[in-house]
Amino acid sequence: MNILLHACCGPCLTVALEKLLKVGNITVFYYNPNTYPQEEWQKRKENVELLIEKVSKEYGVKIGFLCPEYSPHPFIDIVQKKKLGNEKEGGSRCTECMKIRLSKTAEVASEKGFDAFTTSLTVSPHKNAKLINKIGSEFGDCLKVKFLECDFKKENGFYNSVLLSKKYELYRQNYCGCEFSMPDREALLTSNVVIKKGEPK
Repeated sequence: MNILLHACCGPCLTVALEKLLKVGNITVFYYNPNTYPQEEWQKRKENVELLIEKVSKEYGVKIGFLCPEYSPHPFIDIVQKKKLGNEKEGGSRCTECMKIRLSKTAEVASEKGFDAFTTSLTVSPHKNAKLINKIGSEFGDCLKVKFLECDFKKENGFYNSVLLSKKYELYRQNYCGCEFSMPDREALLTSNVVIKKGEPK
C-alpha cells in the first residue's frame, strides 16, 4: 500500500512513521500553512527531513517527501473571513485549520494515485482524533481515496514521540504553530515559570 502521510512536525511524525512503515510505503507530505512565522515553518520542515533521513537509514527503507512552498494565505484567509482570530485553541479555528491541511492532503493523494492518506496530527494530546478522522474520511470519500483512521496518541503514543524525538535529536516546539495561539501559549508558559519560582525548595 502506498500511503501519503501528512506531517505537522518531526516529533509527531516519529510515532506515525514507526507504525505506518509496517503497513506500506510512505511518502511524507509537509503542508502547514498555519505555521507562523516562516522561520518556524522552515525549522519544522528541516526537522521532518532530518527524521526521514535518519529513519530511512535505520530501517533500510525509502521514504518519499513532498512539500509545497510556504504560503500562509489559505489559513489566514479563512481566519479573517470567518473572524476566528480570537477563538481559543481547540475551537473553530483549529477545525478549519485541520480541514485546510487534510483537504490538500486528500487532493494530492488523489492526484498522484496513492492508495490511502492519513495525518500525524492525532499524536498530540491537544488534538481531537475523532474529529480529525471524521474530517479526513469526508475528504477521502469526496475524492475517492481511502483515509486511514488513526489515533497515534494511543498506546503511549505521545510519550513515545517524546522519547523518539530525543533519540533522533529533534527540535520540539512549544506551540501548535498558529500565530493566533501564541498569546495563550506565552501566558501559559509565563504562569508556569511563576508557579515554579514560587514553589518551596
